[in-house]
Amino acid sequence: MWTFLRRISLTQWILIGMALGVALGVVAREIGHAEYATALRPISTTFLRMIKSIIVPIIFGTLVVGIAGHGDDMKRVGRLALKSLIYFEVVTTLALFIGLFAVNLTKPGVGVVLQPPAGGPAGVPGGEQPTFASVLEHIVPQSFFEAAVQNQVLQVVFWSVLFAVGLSQVRGRPKEAMLGFCEGLAEVMFKFTAIVMKFAPIGIGAAIAVTVGHSGLEVLKNLGLLVLTLYGALVVFGLLVLYPVARLARVPLGPFLKAVKEPALLAFSTTSSEAALPKAMEQMESIGVPRRIVAFVMPTGYSFNLDGSTLYLAVASIFVAQAAGVHLSLGQQLLMMVTLMVTSKGVAAVPRASLVILTGTLTSFHLPVEGVLVILGVDEIMDMARTTVNLIGNCLATVVMARWEGEYDASKARPVEVIAA
Repeated sequence: MWTFLRRISLTQWILIGMALGVALGVVAREIGHAEYATALRPISTTFLRMIKSIIVPIIFGTLVVGIAGHGDDMKRVGRLALKSLIYFEVVTTLALFIGLFAVNLTKPGVGVVLQPPAGGPAGVPGGEQPTFASVLEHIVPQSFFEAAVQNQVLQVVFWSVLFAVGLSQVRGRPKEAMLGFCEGLAEVMFKFTAIVMKFAPIGIGAAIAVTVGHSGLEVLKNLGLLVLTLYGALVVFGLLVLYPVARLARVPLGPFLKAVKEPALLAFSTTSSEAALPKAMEQMESIGVPRRIVAFVMPTGYSFNLDGSTLYLAVASIFVAQAAGVHLSLGQQLLMMVTLMVTSKGVAAVPRASLVILTGTLTSFHLPVEGVLVILGVDEIMDMARTTVNLIGNCLATVVMARWEGEYDASKARPVEVIAA
């Protein structure tokens, strides 16, 4: 029996926990005692508190390594680094806006009943309408530790970026020591996240029980619409952004799709772009991208060009606002997109890393993080799609940069099977 239980994957346990939570919530409503289900709220709250404790150290560690750790490389490759970063920012910004448009069009969160935010209307602290001055004041912390205690993500990011820029200008052992510390911190926090996720089936089951007990089975329709919204938005992103970029850069689509097929399937099945990274780099070289460009663009893209994840964050964050019944003005939504665009940088394509970013952003905008637990019930399905888009977007970026640099070897752009033969 123990051997059988150990063979059940985390995803399967989450589905089991979700099913049990739904059943408990339905039974509680049927017997007229919904409070039996809502009594499980402390369990889901405990899980949320563990997730929130990850936010500051993982953002600090990954951002510092992502910026300062590439400092020397950026100076050596100069022009390539600048072009790559410009490309990454343009594409990920388009991904955010497509996600924002899709979720406002379908409104998958409308009808879900979550507890309204305790801090009043969403937005910058205090609930005031965002202005240029208030945004500036909110971004700059007077104390890093105060910002960390309050989980003020924008302030943590601002301080971390300045710290990383300063560190990139340091030479010798002090830089190596600090980079080593930040790399170690990031690695430990990724393992910490994995440990916390072991509790996910219980936390999610409790959250679903509370939600179903309070709102009924209608919430499951909303989750289905959320998944369809994300998949539809990712398809639109591919057709309106990635495909035109490929055509403009004269990327040979046939050989490119054949080369990216295997790593994309690996990313889809494992929900981790990192698992597919070695194969993806090998495949891009095989169709004519120089090794120096693959070696720089692909790893850098894993920190700065997560197209699928950024689009997902836009959809998920507005979904929670809709579920909480919070109306976000266009200015507030744009400010949230800026926050997501910045905070998603530097977080490598590790499973559930987007969960940490989403939780931190919701906290910053006074939105109920209980919405994350509702989303987690279908997160694995969404993770497959966004991770695959992350990988395809980074593979395309290597070919685009090779074209832009005039170093693409078109003679190698033929089916990978021919090369292997």
